[in-house]
Amino acid sequence: LKKVLQERLTQSRYEHVLRVAETAKAMAVRYDISVVKAEQAALFHDIAKCMSQTVLRDILEREQEDPRLLNFHHELWHGPVGAVIAQKEFNIADPDIVHAIRYHTTGRAEMSDLEKLIYVADMIEPGRDFPGVETLRELANENLNAAMGACIYQSVKYLVNKKVSVYPDSIDCYNAYID
Repeated sequence: LKKVLQERLTQSRYEHVLRVAETAKAMAVRYDISVVKAEQAALFHDIAKCMSQTVLRDILEREQEDPRLLNFHHELWHGPVGAVIAQKEFNIADPDIVHAIRYHTTGRAEMSDLEKLIYVADMIEPGRDFPGVETLRELANENLNAAMGACIYQSVKYLVNKKVSVYPDSIDCYNAYID
């Protein structure tokens, strides 16, 4: 898988994926989540990141993914397409791993612990540098749910401040943590 990732991703994206995998494995140990599942989901999470918008759109349409995705920024598309690739090209059948890949950019209501872990690990991996990331890292060491709530808040706030639309799954996720 790492060889395939190196071929499909830019060097910087590949290095990001490896950092997410290491972060996810450490968090998995802390929260008693399968390290194997965490590593697999982390390695697959950006497998479609460097694909063209046209190819991503074609896959979303062919696989009859949520058509609402096409009305939102194409940065969201690589999660669902990555889940399709994991299933179809690599025979990943575990729904928890598939969902962790699919929702790592948007979040959703009622996320599993593995889904939360991948979402948070992607946001706090050591290469990330934005205001507030250290606080998120500290929370991730203390409480997975608190970290997830803070991360989805950070994401929604960022999008609102940019005055761009927020995908409904992200709003549902945010509402689940605010409630």
